[in-house]
Amino acid sequence: MGFFTEEIAIDLGTANTLIIHNDKVVVDSPSIVALDRTTNKVIAIGQEANMMQGKTHENIRTVRPLKDGVIADFNASEQMINMLIKSIPSLKRKFFSPSLRMVICIPSGITEVEMRAVKESAERVNGKEVYLIHEPMAAAIGIGIDIMQPKGNMIVDIGGGTTEIAVIALSGIVCDKSIKIAGDVFTNDIVNYMRGKHNLYVGERTAEKIKIIVGSVIEELENPPDDMSVQGRDLLTGKPKQITISHKEIAKALDKSIIRIEDAIMEALSQTPPELAADIYNTGIYLAGGGALLRGLDKRLSLKTDLPIYVSEDPLQAVVRGTGIALKNVERFKTVLIK
Repeated sequence: MGFFTEEIAIDLGTANTLIIHNDKVVVDSPSIVALDRTTNKVIAIGQEANMMQGKTHENIRTVRPLKDGVIADFNASEQMINMLIKSIPSLKRKFFSPSLRMVICIPSGITEVEMRAVKESAERVNGKEVYLIHEPMAAAIGIGIDIMQPKGNMIVDIGGGTTEIAVIALSGIVCDKSIKIAGDVFTNDIVNYMRGKHNLYVGERTAEKIKIIVGSVIEELENPPDDMSVQGRDLLTGKPKQITISHKEIAKALDKSIIRIEDAIMEALSQTPPELAADIYNTGIYLAGGGALLRGLDKRLSLKTDLPIYVSEDPLQAVVRGTGIALKNVERFKTVLIK
């Protein structure tokens, strides 16, 4: 029945969900669902729901079905996956929905129960053959590392909900560390900093925007971004107000969280067997995920670890690309995929 089977690779992320079909990224949308409170029906998903975030009235609520890289709202996540798969252009034209062969990405620190939740979600949307792959593994394949070699490579994948740190050799994870300090925490740090320092109350979407436009982790940058004007509500007067913010302030706001990521990397390095540590000394550390785009992160981690740091060329898509490659060569990556 291969004729009726379609193959898709999904990176189910806390912040964004990406889907690959026929070697192309066909879906790249924020993992947000807008629901009607009274009927619990889905009003919008992805970009459309993202526009509504923080601007809803009491009948609409926006949910992020994934928290810390795992499914928190089973119903919403299932509807979201279903609608995203249906929105794939080449599957839209099909007369009936084909059965799917899927490879889905999961965080390395996930429990059996959480794994089952992902699997069941996939099976309900017509997944006949479902494979799971650990995120750092997928990121390594996506960056272009040959994971089969008896050689150690260290991957740091900073996503929306979790930061995954793993040392990979012989197509297995030798030691890994998964911490819940990632994009969402950075966004919260910015919200709290604006409240504490400027008495300005900003929403999550605005904080996210600040992070992208002037986000930095060191104060001295070679080519710093322009200052950004931010609007929000003054906590003292209650009036809307605007202030200007620079990358230096964001570096201060994110400092504590970045220190925790540095500590986790150091801890993973300290657990690495000596032969692999020797390899990592030569190959350095690879960064993937949206957090890798923070300005100066490579420099700061390099100072901390005394190792060369490489940011993959399209960090946001490294994981989904790796998932797609694993999907195409299921036989070859059999040892990596969890059936």
